[in-house]
Amino acid sequence: MKRYDYLVVGSGLFGAVFAHEALSAGKRCLVIDKRSHRGGNIYCEEKAGIRIHAYGAHIFHTDDKAVWDYVNRFAEFNRYTNSPMACYEGKLYNLPFNMNTFYQLWGVRTPAEAQAKIAEERGAYEHIARPANLEEQALKLCGRDIYTRLIKGYTEKQWGRPATELPAFIIRRLPFRFVFDNNYFNDAYQGIPKGGYNRLIDALLEGTEVRLDTDYFRHRNELEALADKILFTGCIDEFFDYRFGHLDYRSLRFEHRHLDVENFQGNAVVNYTASDVPYTRIIEHKHFEYGTQPTTVITYEYPENYLPGKGPYYPVNDTHNNGIYRQYAEWAERQERILFGGRLARYTYADMDDTVAAALALCRKQWS
Repeated sequence: MKRYDYLVVGSGLFGAVFAHEALSAGKRCLVIDKRSHRGGNIYCEEKAGIRIHAYGAHIFHTDDKAVWDYVNRFAEFNRYTNSPMACYEGKLYNLPFNMNTFYQLWGVRTPAEAQAKIAEERGAYEHIARPANLEEQALKLCGRDIYTRLIKGYTEKQWGRPATELPAFIIRRLPFRFVFDNNYFNDAYQGIPKGGYNRLIDALLEGTEVRLDTDYFRHRNELEALADKILFTGCIDEFFDYRFGHLDYRSLRFEHRHLDVENFQGNAVVNYTASDVPYTRIIEHKHFEYGTQPTTVITYEYPENYLPGKGPYYPVNDTHNNGIYRQYAEWAERQERILFGGRLARYTYADMDDTVAAALALCRKQWS
């Protein structure tokens, strides 16, 4: 006899939103996760009173007021604004590309001067009619200077291959802002839950049974027998036993350090864009919540090849992998009892607001 309406595989943001809405609709859910904590990649650890984004920086941002209002029902968000810096050969540059960046690069002071300089930089690559790779695309968009200092090394580290071997579509456009504004996102709403993302996840999962340290694939038959339907948020190729082949991912390794200094870098995120620096960025977590603690925690973020046992963070959405995924997606549509959601099951890089919106859309489809 089945005890639950839904088995939810994965306690990340998608699974937690789905479980909350299911409970509100009078459904019984069992949420399982193979990790020893809830929250998936937005889980926060705590040390010396500092919330640590254990799996990399997560800043909630959206233009969708309904999504913003939804998450604020469960946690109060602060006013954190993402304004990362980039470090190249010891010099710092503001991101995204704006008048502060152009002044740091070239000493230009007005939008007209900046636009003229960018046009000059681009001019050398006007002959590239159809960029064959990411490098050609970037040079055509911004010229040599910005590409060399702020794009090339970071991108090659992130994807683990030369820019000349990466598809051009990865960098279809480069937004240039001709104002002195370091706000990375254009979205109307932005912030981080006060007290960390665990408060958001715990509120969403309140009243729902959660089993941690539970591997779905090790106990698949037993777990599936407990519920009428399954929501799966893991890797879709693993779910189907790789019948159409393995999907490629990029992974990350995080090196956390607790330092006996009050303020290490003065900003939450500093990207390191030179190819000879092995990490892509340093995160100083206390700045996400305007912390005043006497010590600090920083994280070095290293991109790595994805191998079994490592976390699959970024899908490699090239032609080859997208072709494999389409086969899995078509097969998934045939499953009457199984639902698929989240970035791994959909093989996509999704912002948190998109994840919430997709979970709510699936819920409406289930109970409309």
